[in-house]
Amino acid sequence: MFKVIFWGVRGSIPCPGPKTAKYGGNTSSIQIKTDLDYQIIIDAGSGIRNLGMSLMGDPEVKKPLDIYLFFTHTHWDHIMGFPFFTPIYIPNAKVSIFGPVSFEDEPLEKVIGGQLTYRYFPIRQDELRSSIKYQPLKEGSMQLPGGMIVSYKFLNHPVLCLGYRFEYKGKIFCTCFDHEPFRNLFEGDPINEEEGKLAADENNAKITAFFSNSDLLVHDSQYTTEEYNQKYIGWGHSTYKYAITQALKGNVKKLALFHHDPERSDSQLDKIKNVFMDRYKNNNLDVFPAYEKLEVEL
Repeated sequence: MFKVIFWGVRGSIPCPGPKTAKYGGNTSSIQIKTDLDYQIIIDAGSGIRNLGMSLMGDPEVKKPLDIYLFFTHTHWDHIMGFPFFTPIYIPNAKVSIFGPVSFEDEPLEKVIGGQLTYRYFPIRQDELRSSIKYQPLKEGSMQLPGGMIVSYKFLNHPVLCLGYRFEYKGKIFCTCFDHEPFRNLFEGDPINEEEGKLAADENNAKITAFFSNSDLLVHDSQYTTEEYNQKYIGWGHSTYKYAITQALKGNVKKLALFHHDPERSDSQLDKIKNVFMDRYKNNNLDVFPAYEKLEVEL
């Protein structure tokens, strides 16, 4: 079994309400469920609260809990749910936390666990009952118990951000958020323009190679092309068109459009789904917007 479950699919800030009830208003949190004795989670946005309660009540989940929690980066919408993640309060639970750190004087423990201070929260980190270990990541790979291989690569975002590639029993699941295509920073410069284009193309190709041949790719698609060109260049996010184009280049089987803009309503996401859901079937690519509680079996 290799199943991916979405618990939070929004970007920037939680946006609960009647206009987002169908796809969900919680920020980024994804669960990987396998036949292994531990749990794998990507990001601790507000969606991790419901994920934590699910783990506690699921009779199929081995207790005491053993959790590998991978952070893509430390922006607020990807870490804000951590203080509300029930397993960190449970005796004998083990939580191994991995992620990139942008500032050497603020280790991962301070950035993530620092939310648990009296100035922000009524419980301090040293009062938690679980065993928590932090490990900063750069680019590389590791093998988890039971044969799960995890690789990680830097993406293009205003703070250090990692994409992840999980390989287990011949199946591949990849994440590519928060990410913006690399651009030619020397465009219009007659001396350096060609070199800048080559650098951008090379880096974009490396990202595509990283998630190539994946059975499921979760890709940033916060903006439409029009929105991106008019206002959001440099904000660190992608468009629907770019995500689909890269998935096609990478021979991806399923593409989950992810990190929905908080202003994107259910009706707008339905229109996006209707436009894309059948268009690329002849290219062997299944495209769909992610929603909370969606389960994808690889």
